This record gives sequence, structure tokens and C-alpha cells, in this order.
Amino acid sequence: MLRYANRLIAYYSRHGLLATLRRGKLAARRALFANRQVVFYCDLTKQMQVVAELPSSLHVERLTNYTQLNAEDLKELTSFWNPKQAHRNIQDRFERGAMLWMIRSGDKLAGYGWTVLGHTIAPYFFPVGENDVQLFDFYAFPKFRGRAIHLLLIAYILQTMAAEGRTRAFGDTAEWNDAQLASFTMTPFRRLGFARFMTIFGHNFVTWSGVDPAPTPCKAEKQTGNAPSTASAV
Repeated sequence: MLRYANRLIAYYSRHGLLATLRRGKLAARRALFANRQVVFYCDLTKQMQVVAELPSSLHVERLTNYTQLNAEDLKELTSFWNPKQAHRNIQDRFERGAMLWMIRSGDKLAGYGWTVLGHTIAPYFFPVGENDVQLFDFYAFPKFRGRAIHLLLIAYILQTMAAEGRTRAFGDTAEWNDAQLASFTMTPFRRLGFARFMTIFGHNFVTWSGVDPAPTPCKAEKQTGNAPSTASAV
């Protein structure tokens, strides 16, 4: 308790009372909804079959293996958290068939996101089909926020996947994450339902509420392995 009190005092001294109250409210919401995710889907068969052009100042690169990353981009991707763990995650994702999409503004890396086809990196809330796509871990770098980078990248990926004949796309975010929830409402994604999970003796038990039955049969089911992935972005 003393450690948390010291952290609270330090935050208050740096940011003031109003910011501390907002931070406390966010922490309470995270604790309350920590294990409930909002899952979204997109029917790619109803998306544009021709990829729309991005603004002239932006372009997207799709990478399929670790060797395609140059040193400067790799540094950008791993600089804002544990570099060793970030390197391991990136290598592991490429080895498991994930693709990294990087969006640039001019020659500067503005943001990125990951996709994987036909399976998920970690056990998910339900099985996905061989032609389904999961979008996860999207991020816009701070100096490029407020320019719809995140939304443009998602739209580009969905249109590309649709043009390549993919069937459905899925994404998820924590129920407390208002910013990510708002982002989803501005994309072709639609809410599938609320998923809550618990792990007992190494088995995941997933329960659903508010489910739209149209896109996939998402009744409560048992899964094995690690807990479902919680994408930061999307």
C-alpha cells in the first residue's frame, strides 16, 4: 500500500489534482472491467474490392518477415517499451505468419498495426476460419496523433484484405478503453459482443453477452492455452 501511496503522491506532484482524479477514475474502470473485452468484426465481402488511394503524403508498407525491417524502423518500434521483449515479440509474430503494416508520413514512421490470417497469435475468444483475419496491436506515434493515421491504416488494410478475397476481420479492445472504442465506431468494424474470460487450471472459459449472432456462432465455449490476446489497438 505504501508503494501505491507514494506513486499517487508523485503523480499528483507532477500533474496536479485534476489529472490525478482522472487517472484514479481510469484506474478504477480498468480494475472493474479488466477481463471484459469488446469484440468487433467486419464482413470483408461487403467492403470495397479496390483499395482506395491514401493522401499523397502517406504510404503503407506490408512486411512479412523480420529481415525486411531496417535498423531505424526497428528502433522506432521498440523504443517506447522494453526493447528486448519487443524484439522477441516481433520475431515471434513474423515466425508465426503475422504481417506488420507500417504507415509513413513522408519518410517518417507514423504508426503501425499487425494482422494474422487463418489463426491468432494467442488463443482467441473463438476459433477463426482459414480465410479470416485478426487485426491487433495498432499504434500511432504521439507526434502523428490527431491526423486519423490509425483510421486510415485500418481502412487500407481492410480494403486490401477484401481485394485479396478474405472473408472476415476481427479485432478487440478492453471495455474501459474509450479511445479505442471510439476509433472502432469510425471504421467498418461492428460490435460482435462482450467477452469475459477466466483461466482455471490452464483452461480458458469464455462467456458472452450482447452477441450479434450473424457473423459467427459465438456461444460460450471452453478454450485451452494462454489467455486470449488483448489488442492495444483496434
